[in-house]
Amino acid sequence: MSRTRNLSKGSLAEHFLHLAVPAGIGMLFTTLYNVVDVFFAGLIGTDAQAGLAISFQAFFIFITFGFGLSAAMIALVGNAIGAKDDAAASQIAVRGIGFGLLISLLLIVVAVWLGPLLIKLVSTEGAYREAGTRYFMVLLLAIPSFVMSFGINGLLHSQGDTVSMQRAQIGAFFANIGLNPLLVFGLPGAWEGMGFDGIAVATVISQTGVMIYVGWQLFGTVLMAGWQLGDLKPKFATSWAITEQMLPTTMSMMVMMSAGIIVQYYLKTFGTAAVAAYGVALRVEQLFLLPVFGLTGALLPIVAQNYGAGEMERTREALFTCWKYGFIFMAVACPVLFFTAPLLMRLFTSDVDVIRIGVSYLRIEGFILPIYMMLFAINSFLQALKRPIWTLWIGIYRQSFAIAFFCWIFVFLFDFGVLGVWFGIATSVLTGLFFSLLITAYVARQLLGGFWRRGASVGIARSDLSN
Repeated sequence: MSRTRNLSKGSLAEHFLHLAVPAGIGMLFTTLYNVVDVFFAGLIGTDAQAGLAISFQAFFIFITFGFGLSAAMIALVGNAIGAKDDAAASQIAVRGIGFGLLISLLLIVVAVWLGPLLIKLVSTEGAYREAGTRYFMVLLLAIPSFVMSFGINGLLHSQGDTVSMQRAQIGAFFANIGLNPLLVFGLPGAWEGMGFDGIAVATVISQTGVMIYVGWQLFGTVLMAGWQLGDLKPKFATSWAITEQMLPTTMSMMVMMSAGIIVQYYLKTFGTAAVAAYGVALRVEQLFLLPVFGLTGALLPIVAQNYGAGEMERTREALFTCWKYGFIFMAVACPVLFFTAPLLMRLFTSDVDVIRIGVSYLRIEGFILPIYMMLFAINSFLQALKRPIWTLWIGIYRQSFAIAFFCWIFVFLFDFGVLGVWFGIATSVLTGLFFSLLITAYVARQLLGGFWRRGASVGIARSDLSN
């Protein structure tokens, strides 16, 4: 059985290294997994790449519940572990699994009805809409695998285990490399393959494997010792506690995905090439954000355990340490993204218009990658303090109102064309950071006795000297 890692003691730098590196590697292969899908869609054509972009945005709306469940498990179980309440931690974990199974089934039912409507909203009539709708209807079979994988990973993460998901994601990546050509193009002389739909089937198969592996790892931990099948039945008190933590995070993720829908709504005005370019460039951008995903993912359990243990100064210090290392990574990533954008786009498409539009997006985004880093860290910080409702309000502003408002200004009022969409995104991110900092300072004053304190910066300096 694996042992829970105590994150409330020892070097913060060491904890970030222990948690962020495996998580970052896992996310690297998750991103590469999506890159493989984009690559094979590109072999089929621009309509397939555009169809992939619009259908995945719609699909992501439903698996946001998995992100919410993961955050809830990390916060609730992590706090219980920090408070040395092992019985409560185990109880929440088992009932959380039962809760996840229930909502997974409900999501499939809703997705069958709502998914095609979302795709219709962000597309124009034609081949790429038809391809995207077919792709979505196959992909929805993977909803339980995604939701349960994320929820189980939250339980592993709360114990300081980011390696299990890393291994599962690496395995899924290599499985996807094999399954995509087989299912898309078939076997010469034996089977013609499934075409674009084969990419969705490959995802269903590989993600089911991820769920099975991380589940097997979880049930080998002390957190699940002594569990019985009847324990999976959700109880109202526990389910309500999970829901309180899950829904704000889920809604925040939904709002985040609504930003993608809003962007695609504006982009459809500029044609299929613009929609395809955004889908490809988004995957490229994610590669450069991988260190950030690893760092901010590590921040959540570190803050959760320290807050649960009453280590308020160390809780503040964790956020500033995350920002410090994030700025170091971004200082390298931003110029590399700016200068290599044309080469990276050409790896996935030969369409001149798609390349041109994608490069314009990546070069503008290269200037605001550090802002994303700070925002992601703030979200993890607030979730770990069990105040996820604030992440929802931040998301509503930045990824719903602000992005729609500023895109309208730059596209229609200033007539910047497709560049107006990118400027709208950048402006919403920048103003969203100021809003987030105000909220974080308010929450920290209530829970930690302050946020912008000299003590926090002194703590970071001492941690640096000791390492």
